[in-house]
Amino acid sequence: MKKISDFVGKYMAWIVLAIAALALFLPGTCLWIQTKWINYLLMIIMFGMGLTMKLSDFAVVFMQPRDIIVGCLAQFIVMPLLAFALGRAFGLSNELLAGVVLVGTCPGGTSSNVITYLSKGDTALSIGMTSINTLLAPFLTPMLTYLYLRTSVEVDVRSMFMSIIQVVIIPIGLGLIINRLFEKYIRKIRYYLPTVSVTAICLIVAAVVSHNSEKILSTGLIIFVIVILHNLLGYLCGYLIGVLFKMDMPRKKAVSIEIGMQNSGLATSLAASAFPDMAMATVPGAIFSVWHNISGAVLAGIFRRMDSAEKQDS
Repeated sequence: MKKISDFVGKYMAWIVLAIAALALFLPGTCLWIQTKWINYLLMIIMFGMGLTMKLSDFAVVFMQPRDIIVGCLAQFIVMPLLAFALGRAFGLSNELLAGVVLVGTCPGGTSSNVITYLSKGDTALSIGMTSINTLLAPFLTPMLTYLYLRTSVEVDVRSMFMSIIQVVIIPIGLGLIINRLFEKYIRKIRYYLPTVSVTAICLIVAAVVSHNSEKILSTGLIIFVIVILHNLLGYLCGYLIGVLFKMDMPRKKAVSIEIGMQNSGLATSLAASAFPDMAMATVPGAIFSVWHNISGAVLAGIFRRMDSAEKQDS
């Protein structure tokens, strides 16, 4: 079992890429994985994260809120600006531009918490930023969308908040409680929890890609380029902001991942409801949903290798 865990940890990015390719080019092999399972898979991952954490991890974050404030401000400044600039630079049609901007104006998603955990970043900071960003989104997402597109969208604050409670807060809370009560036993299985998380991520990627394969393959190359650049530049800007504010490495990882990974599922649903006559507006969110899980797994692998290299040097 230990060998399997070591293998999964070392080759996580390649495993996720292979699953994504299989689901894209042979979607029939993965269609049995239902998209309605995604929230349950995320809940399993969050529960596993809770088993590795303590309440003191969150206490430190909220007693020293500077990094949360910096991350939240960056989220709603960097990603919308990048989205609009890339859309204009590449001369996107109004439909695709609307979809790209909506991805940028949405908050970070729960996937960022998972990738931060797998990257050995500051998971408590990541969860704090996601929670605050989600609470701010009902106000900032419509405002920023109007600023860039001169049109308005409605964000369902109740469903977003309930989703965060169900998918993030409750599973992590249960994990924290069980870890507190049975720490001696949990310590024995903690090493294997990242393998469970990677398995869940592979299932999520397979579900999203296989059920959207036709739409993804029929889209022009340019929107892929823009989505990839948007995501990667978000990671880079987040990391540089961490450097600028002299954060330690776990926090730099958390801010980088939080800014680069968006709640693209929300962007897709908002595009469908706000722009019913623009079918292509849903495409950027769908592609981002696929890509940021792949790039996040790759980035987690890079960050883990950086940690290993530092340990060897020391």
